[in-house]
Amino acid sequence: MTVIEQSYRGVLPRLILLAASMFLVGTNAFVIAGLLPRISDALHTSETAVSYTVTGYSLVVAVAAPAIAILLPRMPQRVLMTIGAALFAVGTAITAAGDDLGWFTTGRILAALGGAALVPTATAVGAGLGPAEHRGRALAIVGAGFTLATALGAPLGTAAGSAFGWRMPLTALALAGATVALPLLTLFSLPSRSTAPSLRARFAPLADPRILLTLIAFSLAVAAFNVVYIFSGQVAAPSTAGSGSLLALLLLAFGAGGVAGNLIAGAITDRLGGRTAALLALAVQLLALGLIAPLESSYPALLAAFVVWGAASSAISIPVQHRLVSIAPSQAPLTMSWYSTALYLGIALAPPLGNAAGALGGALWIPLTGALATCVAVGLLLAGSARKHRAADSEPVGTTV
Repeated sequence: MTVIEQSYRGVLPRLILLAASMFLVGTNAFVIAGLLPRISDALHTSETAVSYTVTGYSLVVAVAAPAIAILLPRMPQRVLMTIGAALFAVGTAITAAGDDLGWFTTGRILAALGGAALVPTATAVGAGLGPAEHRGRALAIVGAGFTLATALGAPLGTAAGSAFGWRMPLTALALAGATVALPLLTLFSLPSRSTAPSLRARFAPLADPRILLTLIAFSLAVAAFNVVYIFSGQVAAPSTAGSGSLLALLLLAFGAGGVAGNLIAGAITDRLGGRTAALLALAVQLLALGLIAPLESSYPALLAAFVVWGAASSAISIPVQHRLVSIAPSQAPLTMSWYSTALYLGIALAPPLGNAAGALGGALWIPLTGALATCVAVGLLLAGSARKHRAADSEPVGTTV
């Protein structure tokens, strides 16, 4: 066994812990959608009112992630991750115990603040563990948490909420968040961060057109995925005839494809570089979304399209993170806070896009809207790749920025 292999295996347990943390935050973000009817009934309010907390959750994370990086630059990363996990646990517990919309919303805001502290920090820490030539694999392991949240966490949480009440899965998430807090503090011996940069320096990553355009492209790619995922019941209605079981099977196929896409994304990114791998994943997502509309009446064909779409959508984030970190490794914590902002802005953008598409042209237009957003993302990523920017940091030799 080589020294590099020994080093990589030595960090694997910590990467898995980071992935578990991402799984909890991701599940909490997605599971509410499946529990909307039960939550609204229990809180004596409308589903629309509860759904606003999903958008609000995403917007809070989008704003708070860079704010935390700006306001708390000297805080040790392991402490920041621990505080994030603790806030997530407390907020989710309040959400689970809330007996009106006010308390429910308060809990969601606290949980979102915890996610804003935890997600970008865990991503930056994961990217820095192990040898640089295995950065893509490390990011894939950490990113698997979000992939599994979509593939397993949200569906299982929805099923548990249906069987035992909506408070049960949220309580389980709160307990799990409290459980990971201490290991995040004790298992990471990280060097102290350098002196806090100026406010201008904190926004410096956005002055690099490669970083800015990549972030916008990623936000649109996330919106393209979510606009179809959130409204998948409407999209698949012609082939499922409203059957919940058939829809669940489609989503399971999507999740299985997502797991496969996440597993291969790291190796492909290490081989091809972040830009090329991201463009490849976007191209496959564009193909899949373009096929979903004409295939929506054929269940077997739609099932295959969901597998391919799941693989592509999950594979996009790894090369994007790799590209962002590789453009400026020394600025990774700040850059990844902006990555988190782009991620959650994409999630927040999806509901209005989906509602507008459905109102204008019916369910058929929803995947076409996702395909259009993916096209724009490809164009922006290509535009960013064509720009030249003087920077001390760049991707390792052999990769493509």
